[in-house]
Amino acid sequence: MNSIKHLMAGAAMSVALVTSTLAADVDVNATSTGLALRGYDPVAYFTEGAPTPGDWQITAEYNEATYRFTSEANKATFEANPEAYAPAYGGYCAFGTAMGFKFDGDPEVWKIVDDKLYLNLSTAVQERWEGDVPGFIEKASMQWTDIADKTPSELQAQ
Repeated sequence: MNSIKHLMAGAAMSVALVTSTLAADVDVNATSTGLALRGYDPVAYFTEGAPTPGDWQITAEYNEATYRFTSEANKATFEANPEAYAPAYGGYCAFGTAMGFKFDGDPEVWKIVDDKLYLNLSTAVQERWEGDVPGFIEKASMQWTDIADKTPSELQAQ
């Protein structure tokens, strides 16, 4: 457990730089300008099987965040059912969420489980998360109800 705390504590410094509490809706991991998934197309994970940067001219709003898409077709797919394509836990790290924290989810470190997109902070964190994906998803889903409306810095102060 100490190694988990140490790993997550080390990551906390990068969270303050990448994650903004200026975004209107704290349950979505977005930049200070409101960009979700660092501009990656959420639908492309499912259709292309890879993280794909979206076009800044093709966007949609969901949960007060802006998502970018590679095509108008992907945008329409997202708008028809955004909950199916938006990342779990607002795009925060799935493992961090299981531990009760909000760490930046890296759009390049992802996995689709039961038709849901999950991000992790880093490949090292994802390796740990993959040790018990169902268990960590269950823990994260329980934690999320308590932490969704809190900022990352509020959770680190506890």
